[in-house]
Amino acid sequence: MRTEVKRTGRSFRNWKYFLNLIPVILVIFGNLSGGWFTLLNFTFSFVVLGIAEILLPEDHTNDDWIEDELPDILMILSITGQILAISSLIYGISTGIIHDHWIITAALSTGGSSGTLAIVVAHELIHRKHKAWNFAGRFLLFTVLNPYFYIHHLRIHHKYVGTDQDPVTAKFGENYYHFVVRSIGGQLKQSMQMEKQRCAIKKLAPYGLNNYMISCISGYLGIMIFCVIFWGWEVLAAILLQAIFANLLLEYTNYIEHYGLSRVDNERVNEKHSWQSDKLISRFLLIDLSRHSDHHFHAAKPFNQLLSYPESPVLPGGYASMMLPALIPTLWFKLVDKKIPKHFS
Repeated sequence: MRTEVKRTGRSFRNWKYFLNLIPVILVIFGNLSGGWFTLLNFTFSFVVLGIAEILLPEDHTNDDWIEDELPDILMILSITGQILAISSLIYGISTGIIHDHWIITAALSTGGSSGTLAIVVAHELIHRKHKAWNFAGRFLLFTVLNPYFYIHHLRIHHKYVGTDQDPVTAKFGENYYHFVVRSIGGQLKQSMQMEKQRCAIKKLAPYGLNNYMISCISGYLGIMIFCVIFWGWEVLAAILLQAIFANLLLEYTNYIEHYGLSRVDNERVNEKHSWQSDKLISRFLLIDLSRHSDHHFHAAKPFNQLLSYPESPVLPGGYASMMLPALIPTLWFKLVDKKIPKHFS
């Protein structure tokens, strides 16, 4: 169904996305300051934003987009921010600024930014055809030690979303904890199979470095050895913890984006097969990831052009405020199950 777009001669939409940089700025400051400051982003992202999202209104406007350089500038700043966030974590620990239990809080804060900025921006960039942007997206995924998202998201998830062939689609009545295990396991298995098939077609070694999964895993092992040799085990532990937390946040977003929404194999993906939220926090701190319905309906569309559809199922809250319910299965089912359109039941 067509959604009316109101065109305006002036729009501040592209400027609002720069709010996405707040968490990474807090992370860098916290990692360079140590102590309680390492909790800055964790508190901001998972407490302050959750409360703010409940209090702030929604923004349903489709006042369209304007063609300027701001989205690309934001991508460059986001990539730079992720590099500085990881570097500041390493520097803070290796110089003693961050020590003892503060290493854990710093890693979690950094992982929070990696999950809400690096992976979200990577998701945008791997959809781009230009080789430089696409490489940048894969680089961001490398910083969170994720070897499968690039393959699975583009070649499997978008094709099979809402069907039993897609492990990233949460089933009706499935809790987050069960989903995480099934989703990650399924993505790893399917991505490896996909790469083995690609290598076989090109007559390459199925488990050689031409296999994207194998090359990534080999790179991770090299980075781990490098960390231990030059910075020690504490830095390695922090890098691993931030990556684990970031990927758990990725699976949280996967869980809430498609929970309970199914389709038959021959049904075309449309705006009704993904949950949508127009909450201000989710929209602009996650560069409109919450307009996920339009993303799956038009996968090649840039984030700053995504629309809100009145026909799309709407989450009872945004990505920040739905995190706590997702961690409490009975609360999640109570809030969300009744929102699922009847034809999906």
